[in-house]
Amino acid sequence: MIQTILRGGVAGAAGTTVLNAVTYADMALRGRPASEAPSEVVDKVAHDVGHPVPGEGETRDNRVTGIAALTGIGVGCATGVAVAVLRGVGIRMPWWLGGIVTGALAMAGADLPMARLGVSDPRTWSAVDWTSDVVPHLIYGTVTYGILTASDCHPSDCHH
Repeated sequence: MIQTILRGGVAGAAGTTVLNAVTYADMALRGRPASEAPSEVVDKVAHDVGHPVPGEGETRDNRVTGIAALTGIGVGCATGVAVAVLRGVGIRMPWWLGGIVTGALAMAGADLPMARLGVSDPRTWSAVDWTSDVVPHLIYGTVTYGILTASDCHPSDCHH
Protein backbone atom coordinates (compact mmCIF):
# COMPACT_ATOMS: atom_id res chain seq x y z
CA MET A 1 0.00 0.00 0.00
CA ILE A 2 2.83 2.42 0.81
CA GLN A 3 4.32 1.81 -2.64
CA THR A 4 0.93 2.54 -4.25
CA ILE A 5 0.58 5.80 -2.31
CA LEU A 6 4.12 6.88 -3.18
CA ARG A 7 3.69 6.00 -6.85
CA GLY A 8 0.40 7.93 -6.95
CA GLY A 9 1.93 10.95 -5.23
CA VAL A 10 4.88 11.01 -7.61
CA ALA A 11 2.63 10.59 -10.65
CA GLY A 12 0.36 13.38 -9.37
CA ALA A 13 3.36 15.64 -8.76
CA ALA A 14 4.61 15.07 -12.30
CA GLY A 15 1.15 15.74 -13.69
CA THR A 16 0.88 18.90 -11.58
CA THR A 17 4.23 20.13 -12.90
CA VAL A 18 3.01 19.71 -16.48
CA LEU A 19 -0.35 21.33 -15.65
CA ASN A 20 1.48 24.34 -14.22
CA ALA A 21 3.80 24.54 -17.23
CA VAL A 22 0.84 24.48 -19.64
CA THR A 23 -0.99 27.11 -17.58
CA TYR A 24 2.04 29.41 -17.40
CA ALA A 25 2.69 28.97 -21.13
CA ASP A 26 -0.92 29.98 -21.80
CA MET A 27 -0.47 33.06 -19.59
CA ALA A 28 2.75 33.97 -21.40
CA LEU A 29 1.30 33.44 -24.89
CA ARG A 30 -1.97 35.28 -24.31
CA GLY A 31 -0.69 37.80 -21.78
CA ARG A 32 -3.45 36.84 -19.36
CA PRO A 33 -3.16 37.23 -15.61
CA ALA A 34 -3.12 34.39 -13.13
CA SER A 35 -6.50 33.39 -11.76
CA GLU A 36 -7.40 34.93 -8.43
CA ALA A 37 -9.89 32.14 -7.69
CA PRO A 38 -7.48 29.78 -5.86
CA SER A 39 -6.44 32.59 -3.51
CA GLU A 40 -10.06 33.55 -2.95
CA VAL A 41 -10.89 29.94 -2.03
CA VAL A 42 -8.00 29.82 0.46
CA ASP A 43 -9.07 33.14 1.95
CA LYS A 44 -12.71 32.05 2.34
CA VAL A 45 -11.87 28.64 3.79
CA ALA A 46 -9.36 30.09 6.25
CA HIS A 47 -11.89 32.68 7.38
CA ASP A 48 -14.75 30.15 7.57
CA VAL A 49 -12.78 27.77 9.79
CA GLY A 50 -11.84 30.62 12.12
CA HIS A 51 -8.16 30.87 11.20
CA PRO A 52 -7.76 33.82 8.82
CA VAL A 53 -4.41 34.10 7.08
CA PRO A 54 -2.26 36.43 9.22
CA GLY A 55 -0.65 39.64 8.10
CA GLU A 56 -1.70 42.73 6.24
CA GLY A 57 -1.45 44.13 2.75
CA GLU A 58 1.10 42.66 0.39
CA THR A 59 2.56 40.31 3.02
CA ARG A 60 -0.82 38.71 3.62
CA ASP A 61 -1.60 38.59 -0.11
CA ASN A 62 1.70 36.80 -0.73
CA ARG A 63 0.91 34.26 2.00
CA VAL A 64 -2.52 33.57 0.52
CA THR A 65 -1.00 33.16 -2.97
CA GLY A 66 1.60 30.74 -1.61
CA ILE A 67 -0.99 28.70 0.29
CA ALA A 68 -3.19 28.59 -2.81
CA ALA A 69 -0.30 27.27 -4.94
CA LEU A 70 0.54 24.65 -2.32
CA THR A 71 -3.11 23.64 -2.19
CA GLY A 72 -3.09 23.09 -5.95
CA ILE A 73 0.00 20.90 -5.64
CA GLY A 74 -1.77 18.99 -2.86
CA VAL A 75 -4.86 18.43 -5.01
CA GLY A 76 -2.68 17.17 -7.86
CA CYS A 77 -0.72 14.77 -5.65
CA ALA A 78 -3.85 13.58 -3.81
CA THR A 79 -5.61 12.89 -7.10
CA GLY A 80 -2.63 10.80 -8.21
CA VAL A 81 -2.80 8.84 -4.94
CA ALA A 82 -6.56 8.31 -5.26
CA VAL A 83 -6.23 7.00 -8.82
CA ALA A 84 -3.30 4.75 -7.84
CA VAL A 85 -5.37 3.28 -5.00
CA LEU A 86 -8.33 2.73 -7.34
CA ARG A 87 -6.03 0.94 -9.77
CA GLY A 88 -4.68 -1.10 -6.87
CA VAL A 89 -8.15 -2.40 -6.05
CA GLY A 90 -8.74 -3.37 -9.66
CA ILE A 91 -10.30 -0.32 -11.32
CA ARG A 92 -8.22 -0.11 -14.47
CA MET A 93 -9.00 1.72 -17.66
CA PRO A 94 -7.33 2.10 -21.04
CA TRP A 95 -4.69 4.85 -20.82
CA TRP A 96 -6.76 7.36 -22.81
CA LEU A 97 -9.86 6.91 -20.65
CA GLY A 98 -7.80 6.83 -17.46
CA GLY A 99 -6.22 10.12 -18.52
CA ILE A 100 -9.60 11.75 -19.08
CA VAL A 101 -11.02 10.44 -15.79
CA THR A 102 -7.91 11.45 -13.83
CA GLY A 103 -7.98 14.94 -15.35
CA ALA A 104 -11.69 15.26 -14.59
CA LEU A 105 -11.10 14.24 -10.96
CA ALA A 106 -8.37 16.85 -10.55
CA MET A 107 -10.52 19.48 -12.24
CA ALA A 108 -13.41 18.66 -9.90
CA GLY A 109 -11.03 18.93 -6.94
CA ALA A 110 -10.13 22.44 -8.04
CA ASP A 111 -13.43 23.71 -9.44
CA LEU A 112 -16.02 22.32 -7.03
CA PRO A 113 -14.71 24.24 -4.01
CA MET A 114 -14.69 27.45 -6.09
CA ALA A 115 -18.30 26.90 -7.12
CA ARG A 116 -19.44 25.75 -3.68
CA LEU A 117 -17.91 28.80 -1.98
CA GLY A 118 -19.32 31.20 -4.58
CA VAL A 119 -15.86 32.26 -5.76
CA SER A 120 -16.63 31.37 -9.37
CA ASP A 121 -19.62 29.97 -11.22
CA PRO A 122 -18.55 27.60 -14.03
CA ARG A 123 -22.03 27.97 -15.57
CA THR A 124 -21.05 31.53 -16.52
CA TRP A 125 -17.64 30.70 -18.00
CA SER A 126 -16.91 31.45 -21.66
CA ALA A 127 -15.54 28.86 -24.08
CA VAL A 128 -12.08 30.38 -23.62
CA ASP A 129 -12.42 30.09 -19.82
CA TRP A 130 -13.40 26.43 -20.11
CA THR A 131 -10.56 25.72 -22.53
CA SER A 132 -8.08 27.36 -20.15
CA ASP A 133 -9.30 25.00 -17.42
CA VAL A 134 -9.96 21.78 -19.34
CA VAL A 135 -6.79 21.56 -21.46
CA PRO A 136 -4.27 21.71 -18.58
CA HIS A 137 -6.35 19.24 -16.55
CA LEU A 138 -6.58 16.77 -19.43
CA ILE A 139 -2.84 17.00 -19.91
CA TYR A 140 -2.41 16.52 -16.13
CA GLY A 141 -4.61 13.43 -16.30
CA THR A 142 -2.78 11.96 -19.28
CA VAL A 143 0.65 12.45 -17.67
CA THR A 144 -0.47 11.21 -14.25
CA TYR A 145 -2.30 8.15 -15.53
CA GLY A 146 0.46 7.46 -18.03
CA ILE A 147 3.03 7.34 -15.26
CA LEU A 148 0.80 5.09 -13.15
CA THR A 149 0.43 2.64 -16.04
CA ALA A 150 3.98 2.89 -17.41
CA SER A 151 5.26 0.08 -15.24
CA ASP A 152 2.37 -2.25 -16.10
CA CYS A 153 3.51 -5.22 -18.05
CA HIS A 154 1.50 -7.45 -20.28
CA PRO A 155 0.90 -10.79 -18.55
CA SER A 156 2.83 -12.65 -21.26
CA ASP A 157 5.82 -10.34 -20.67
CA CYS A 158 5.87 -10.45 -16.86
CA HIS A 159 8.52 -12.65 -15.29
CA HIS A 160 7.77 -12.70 -11.58
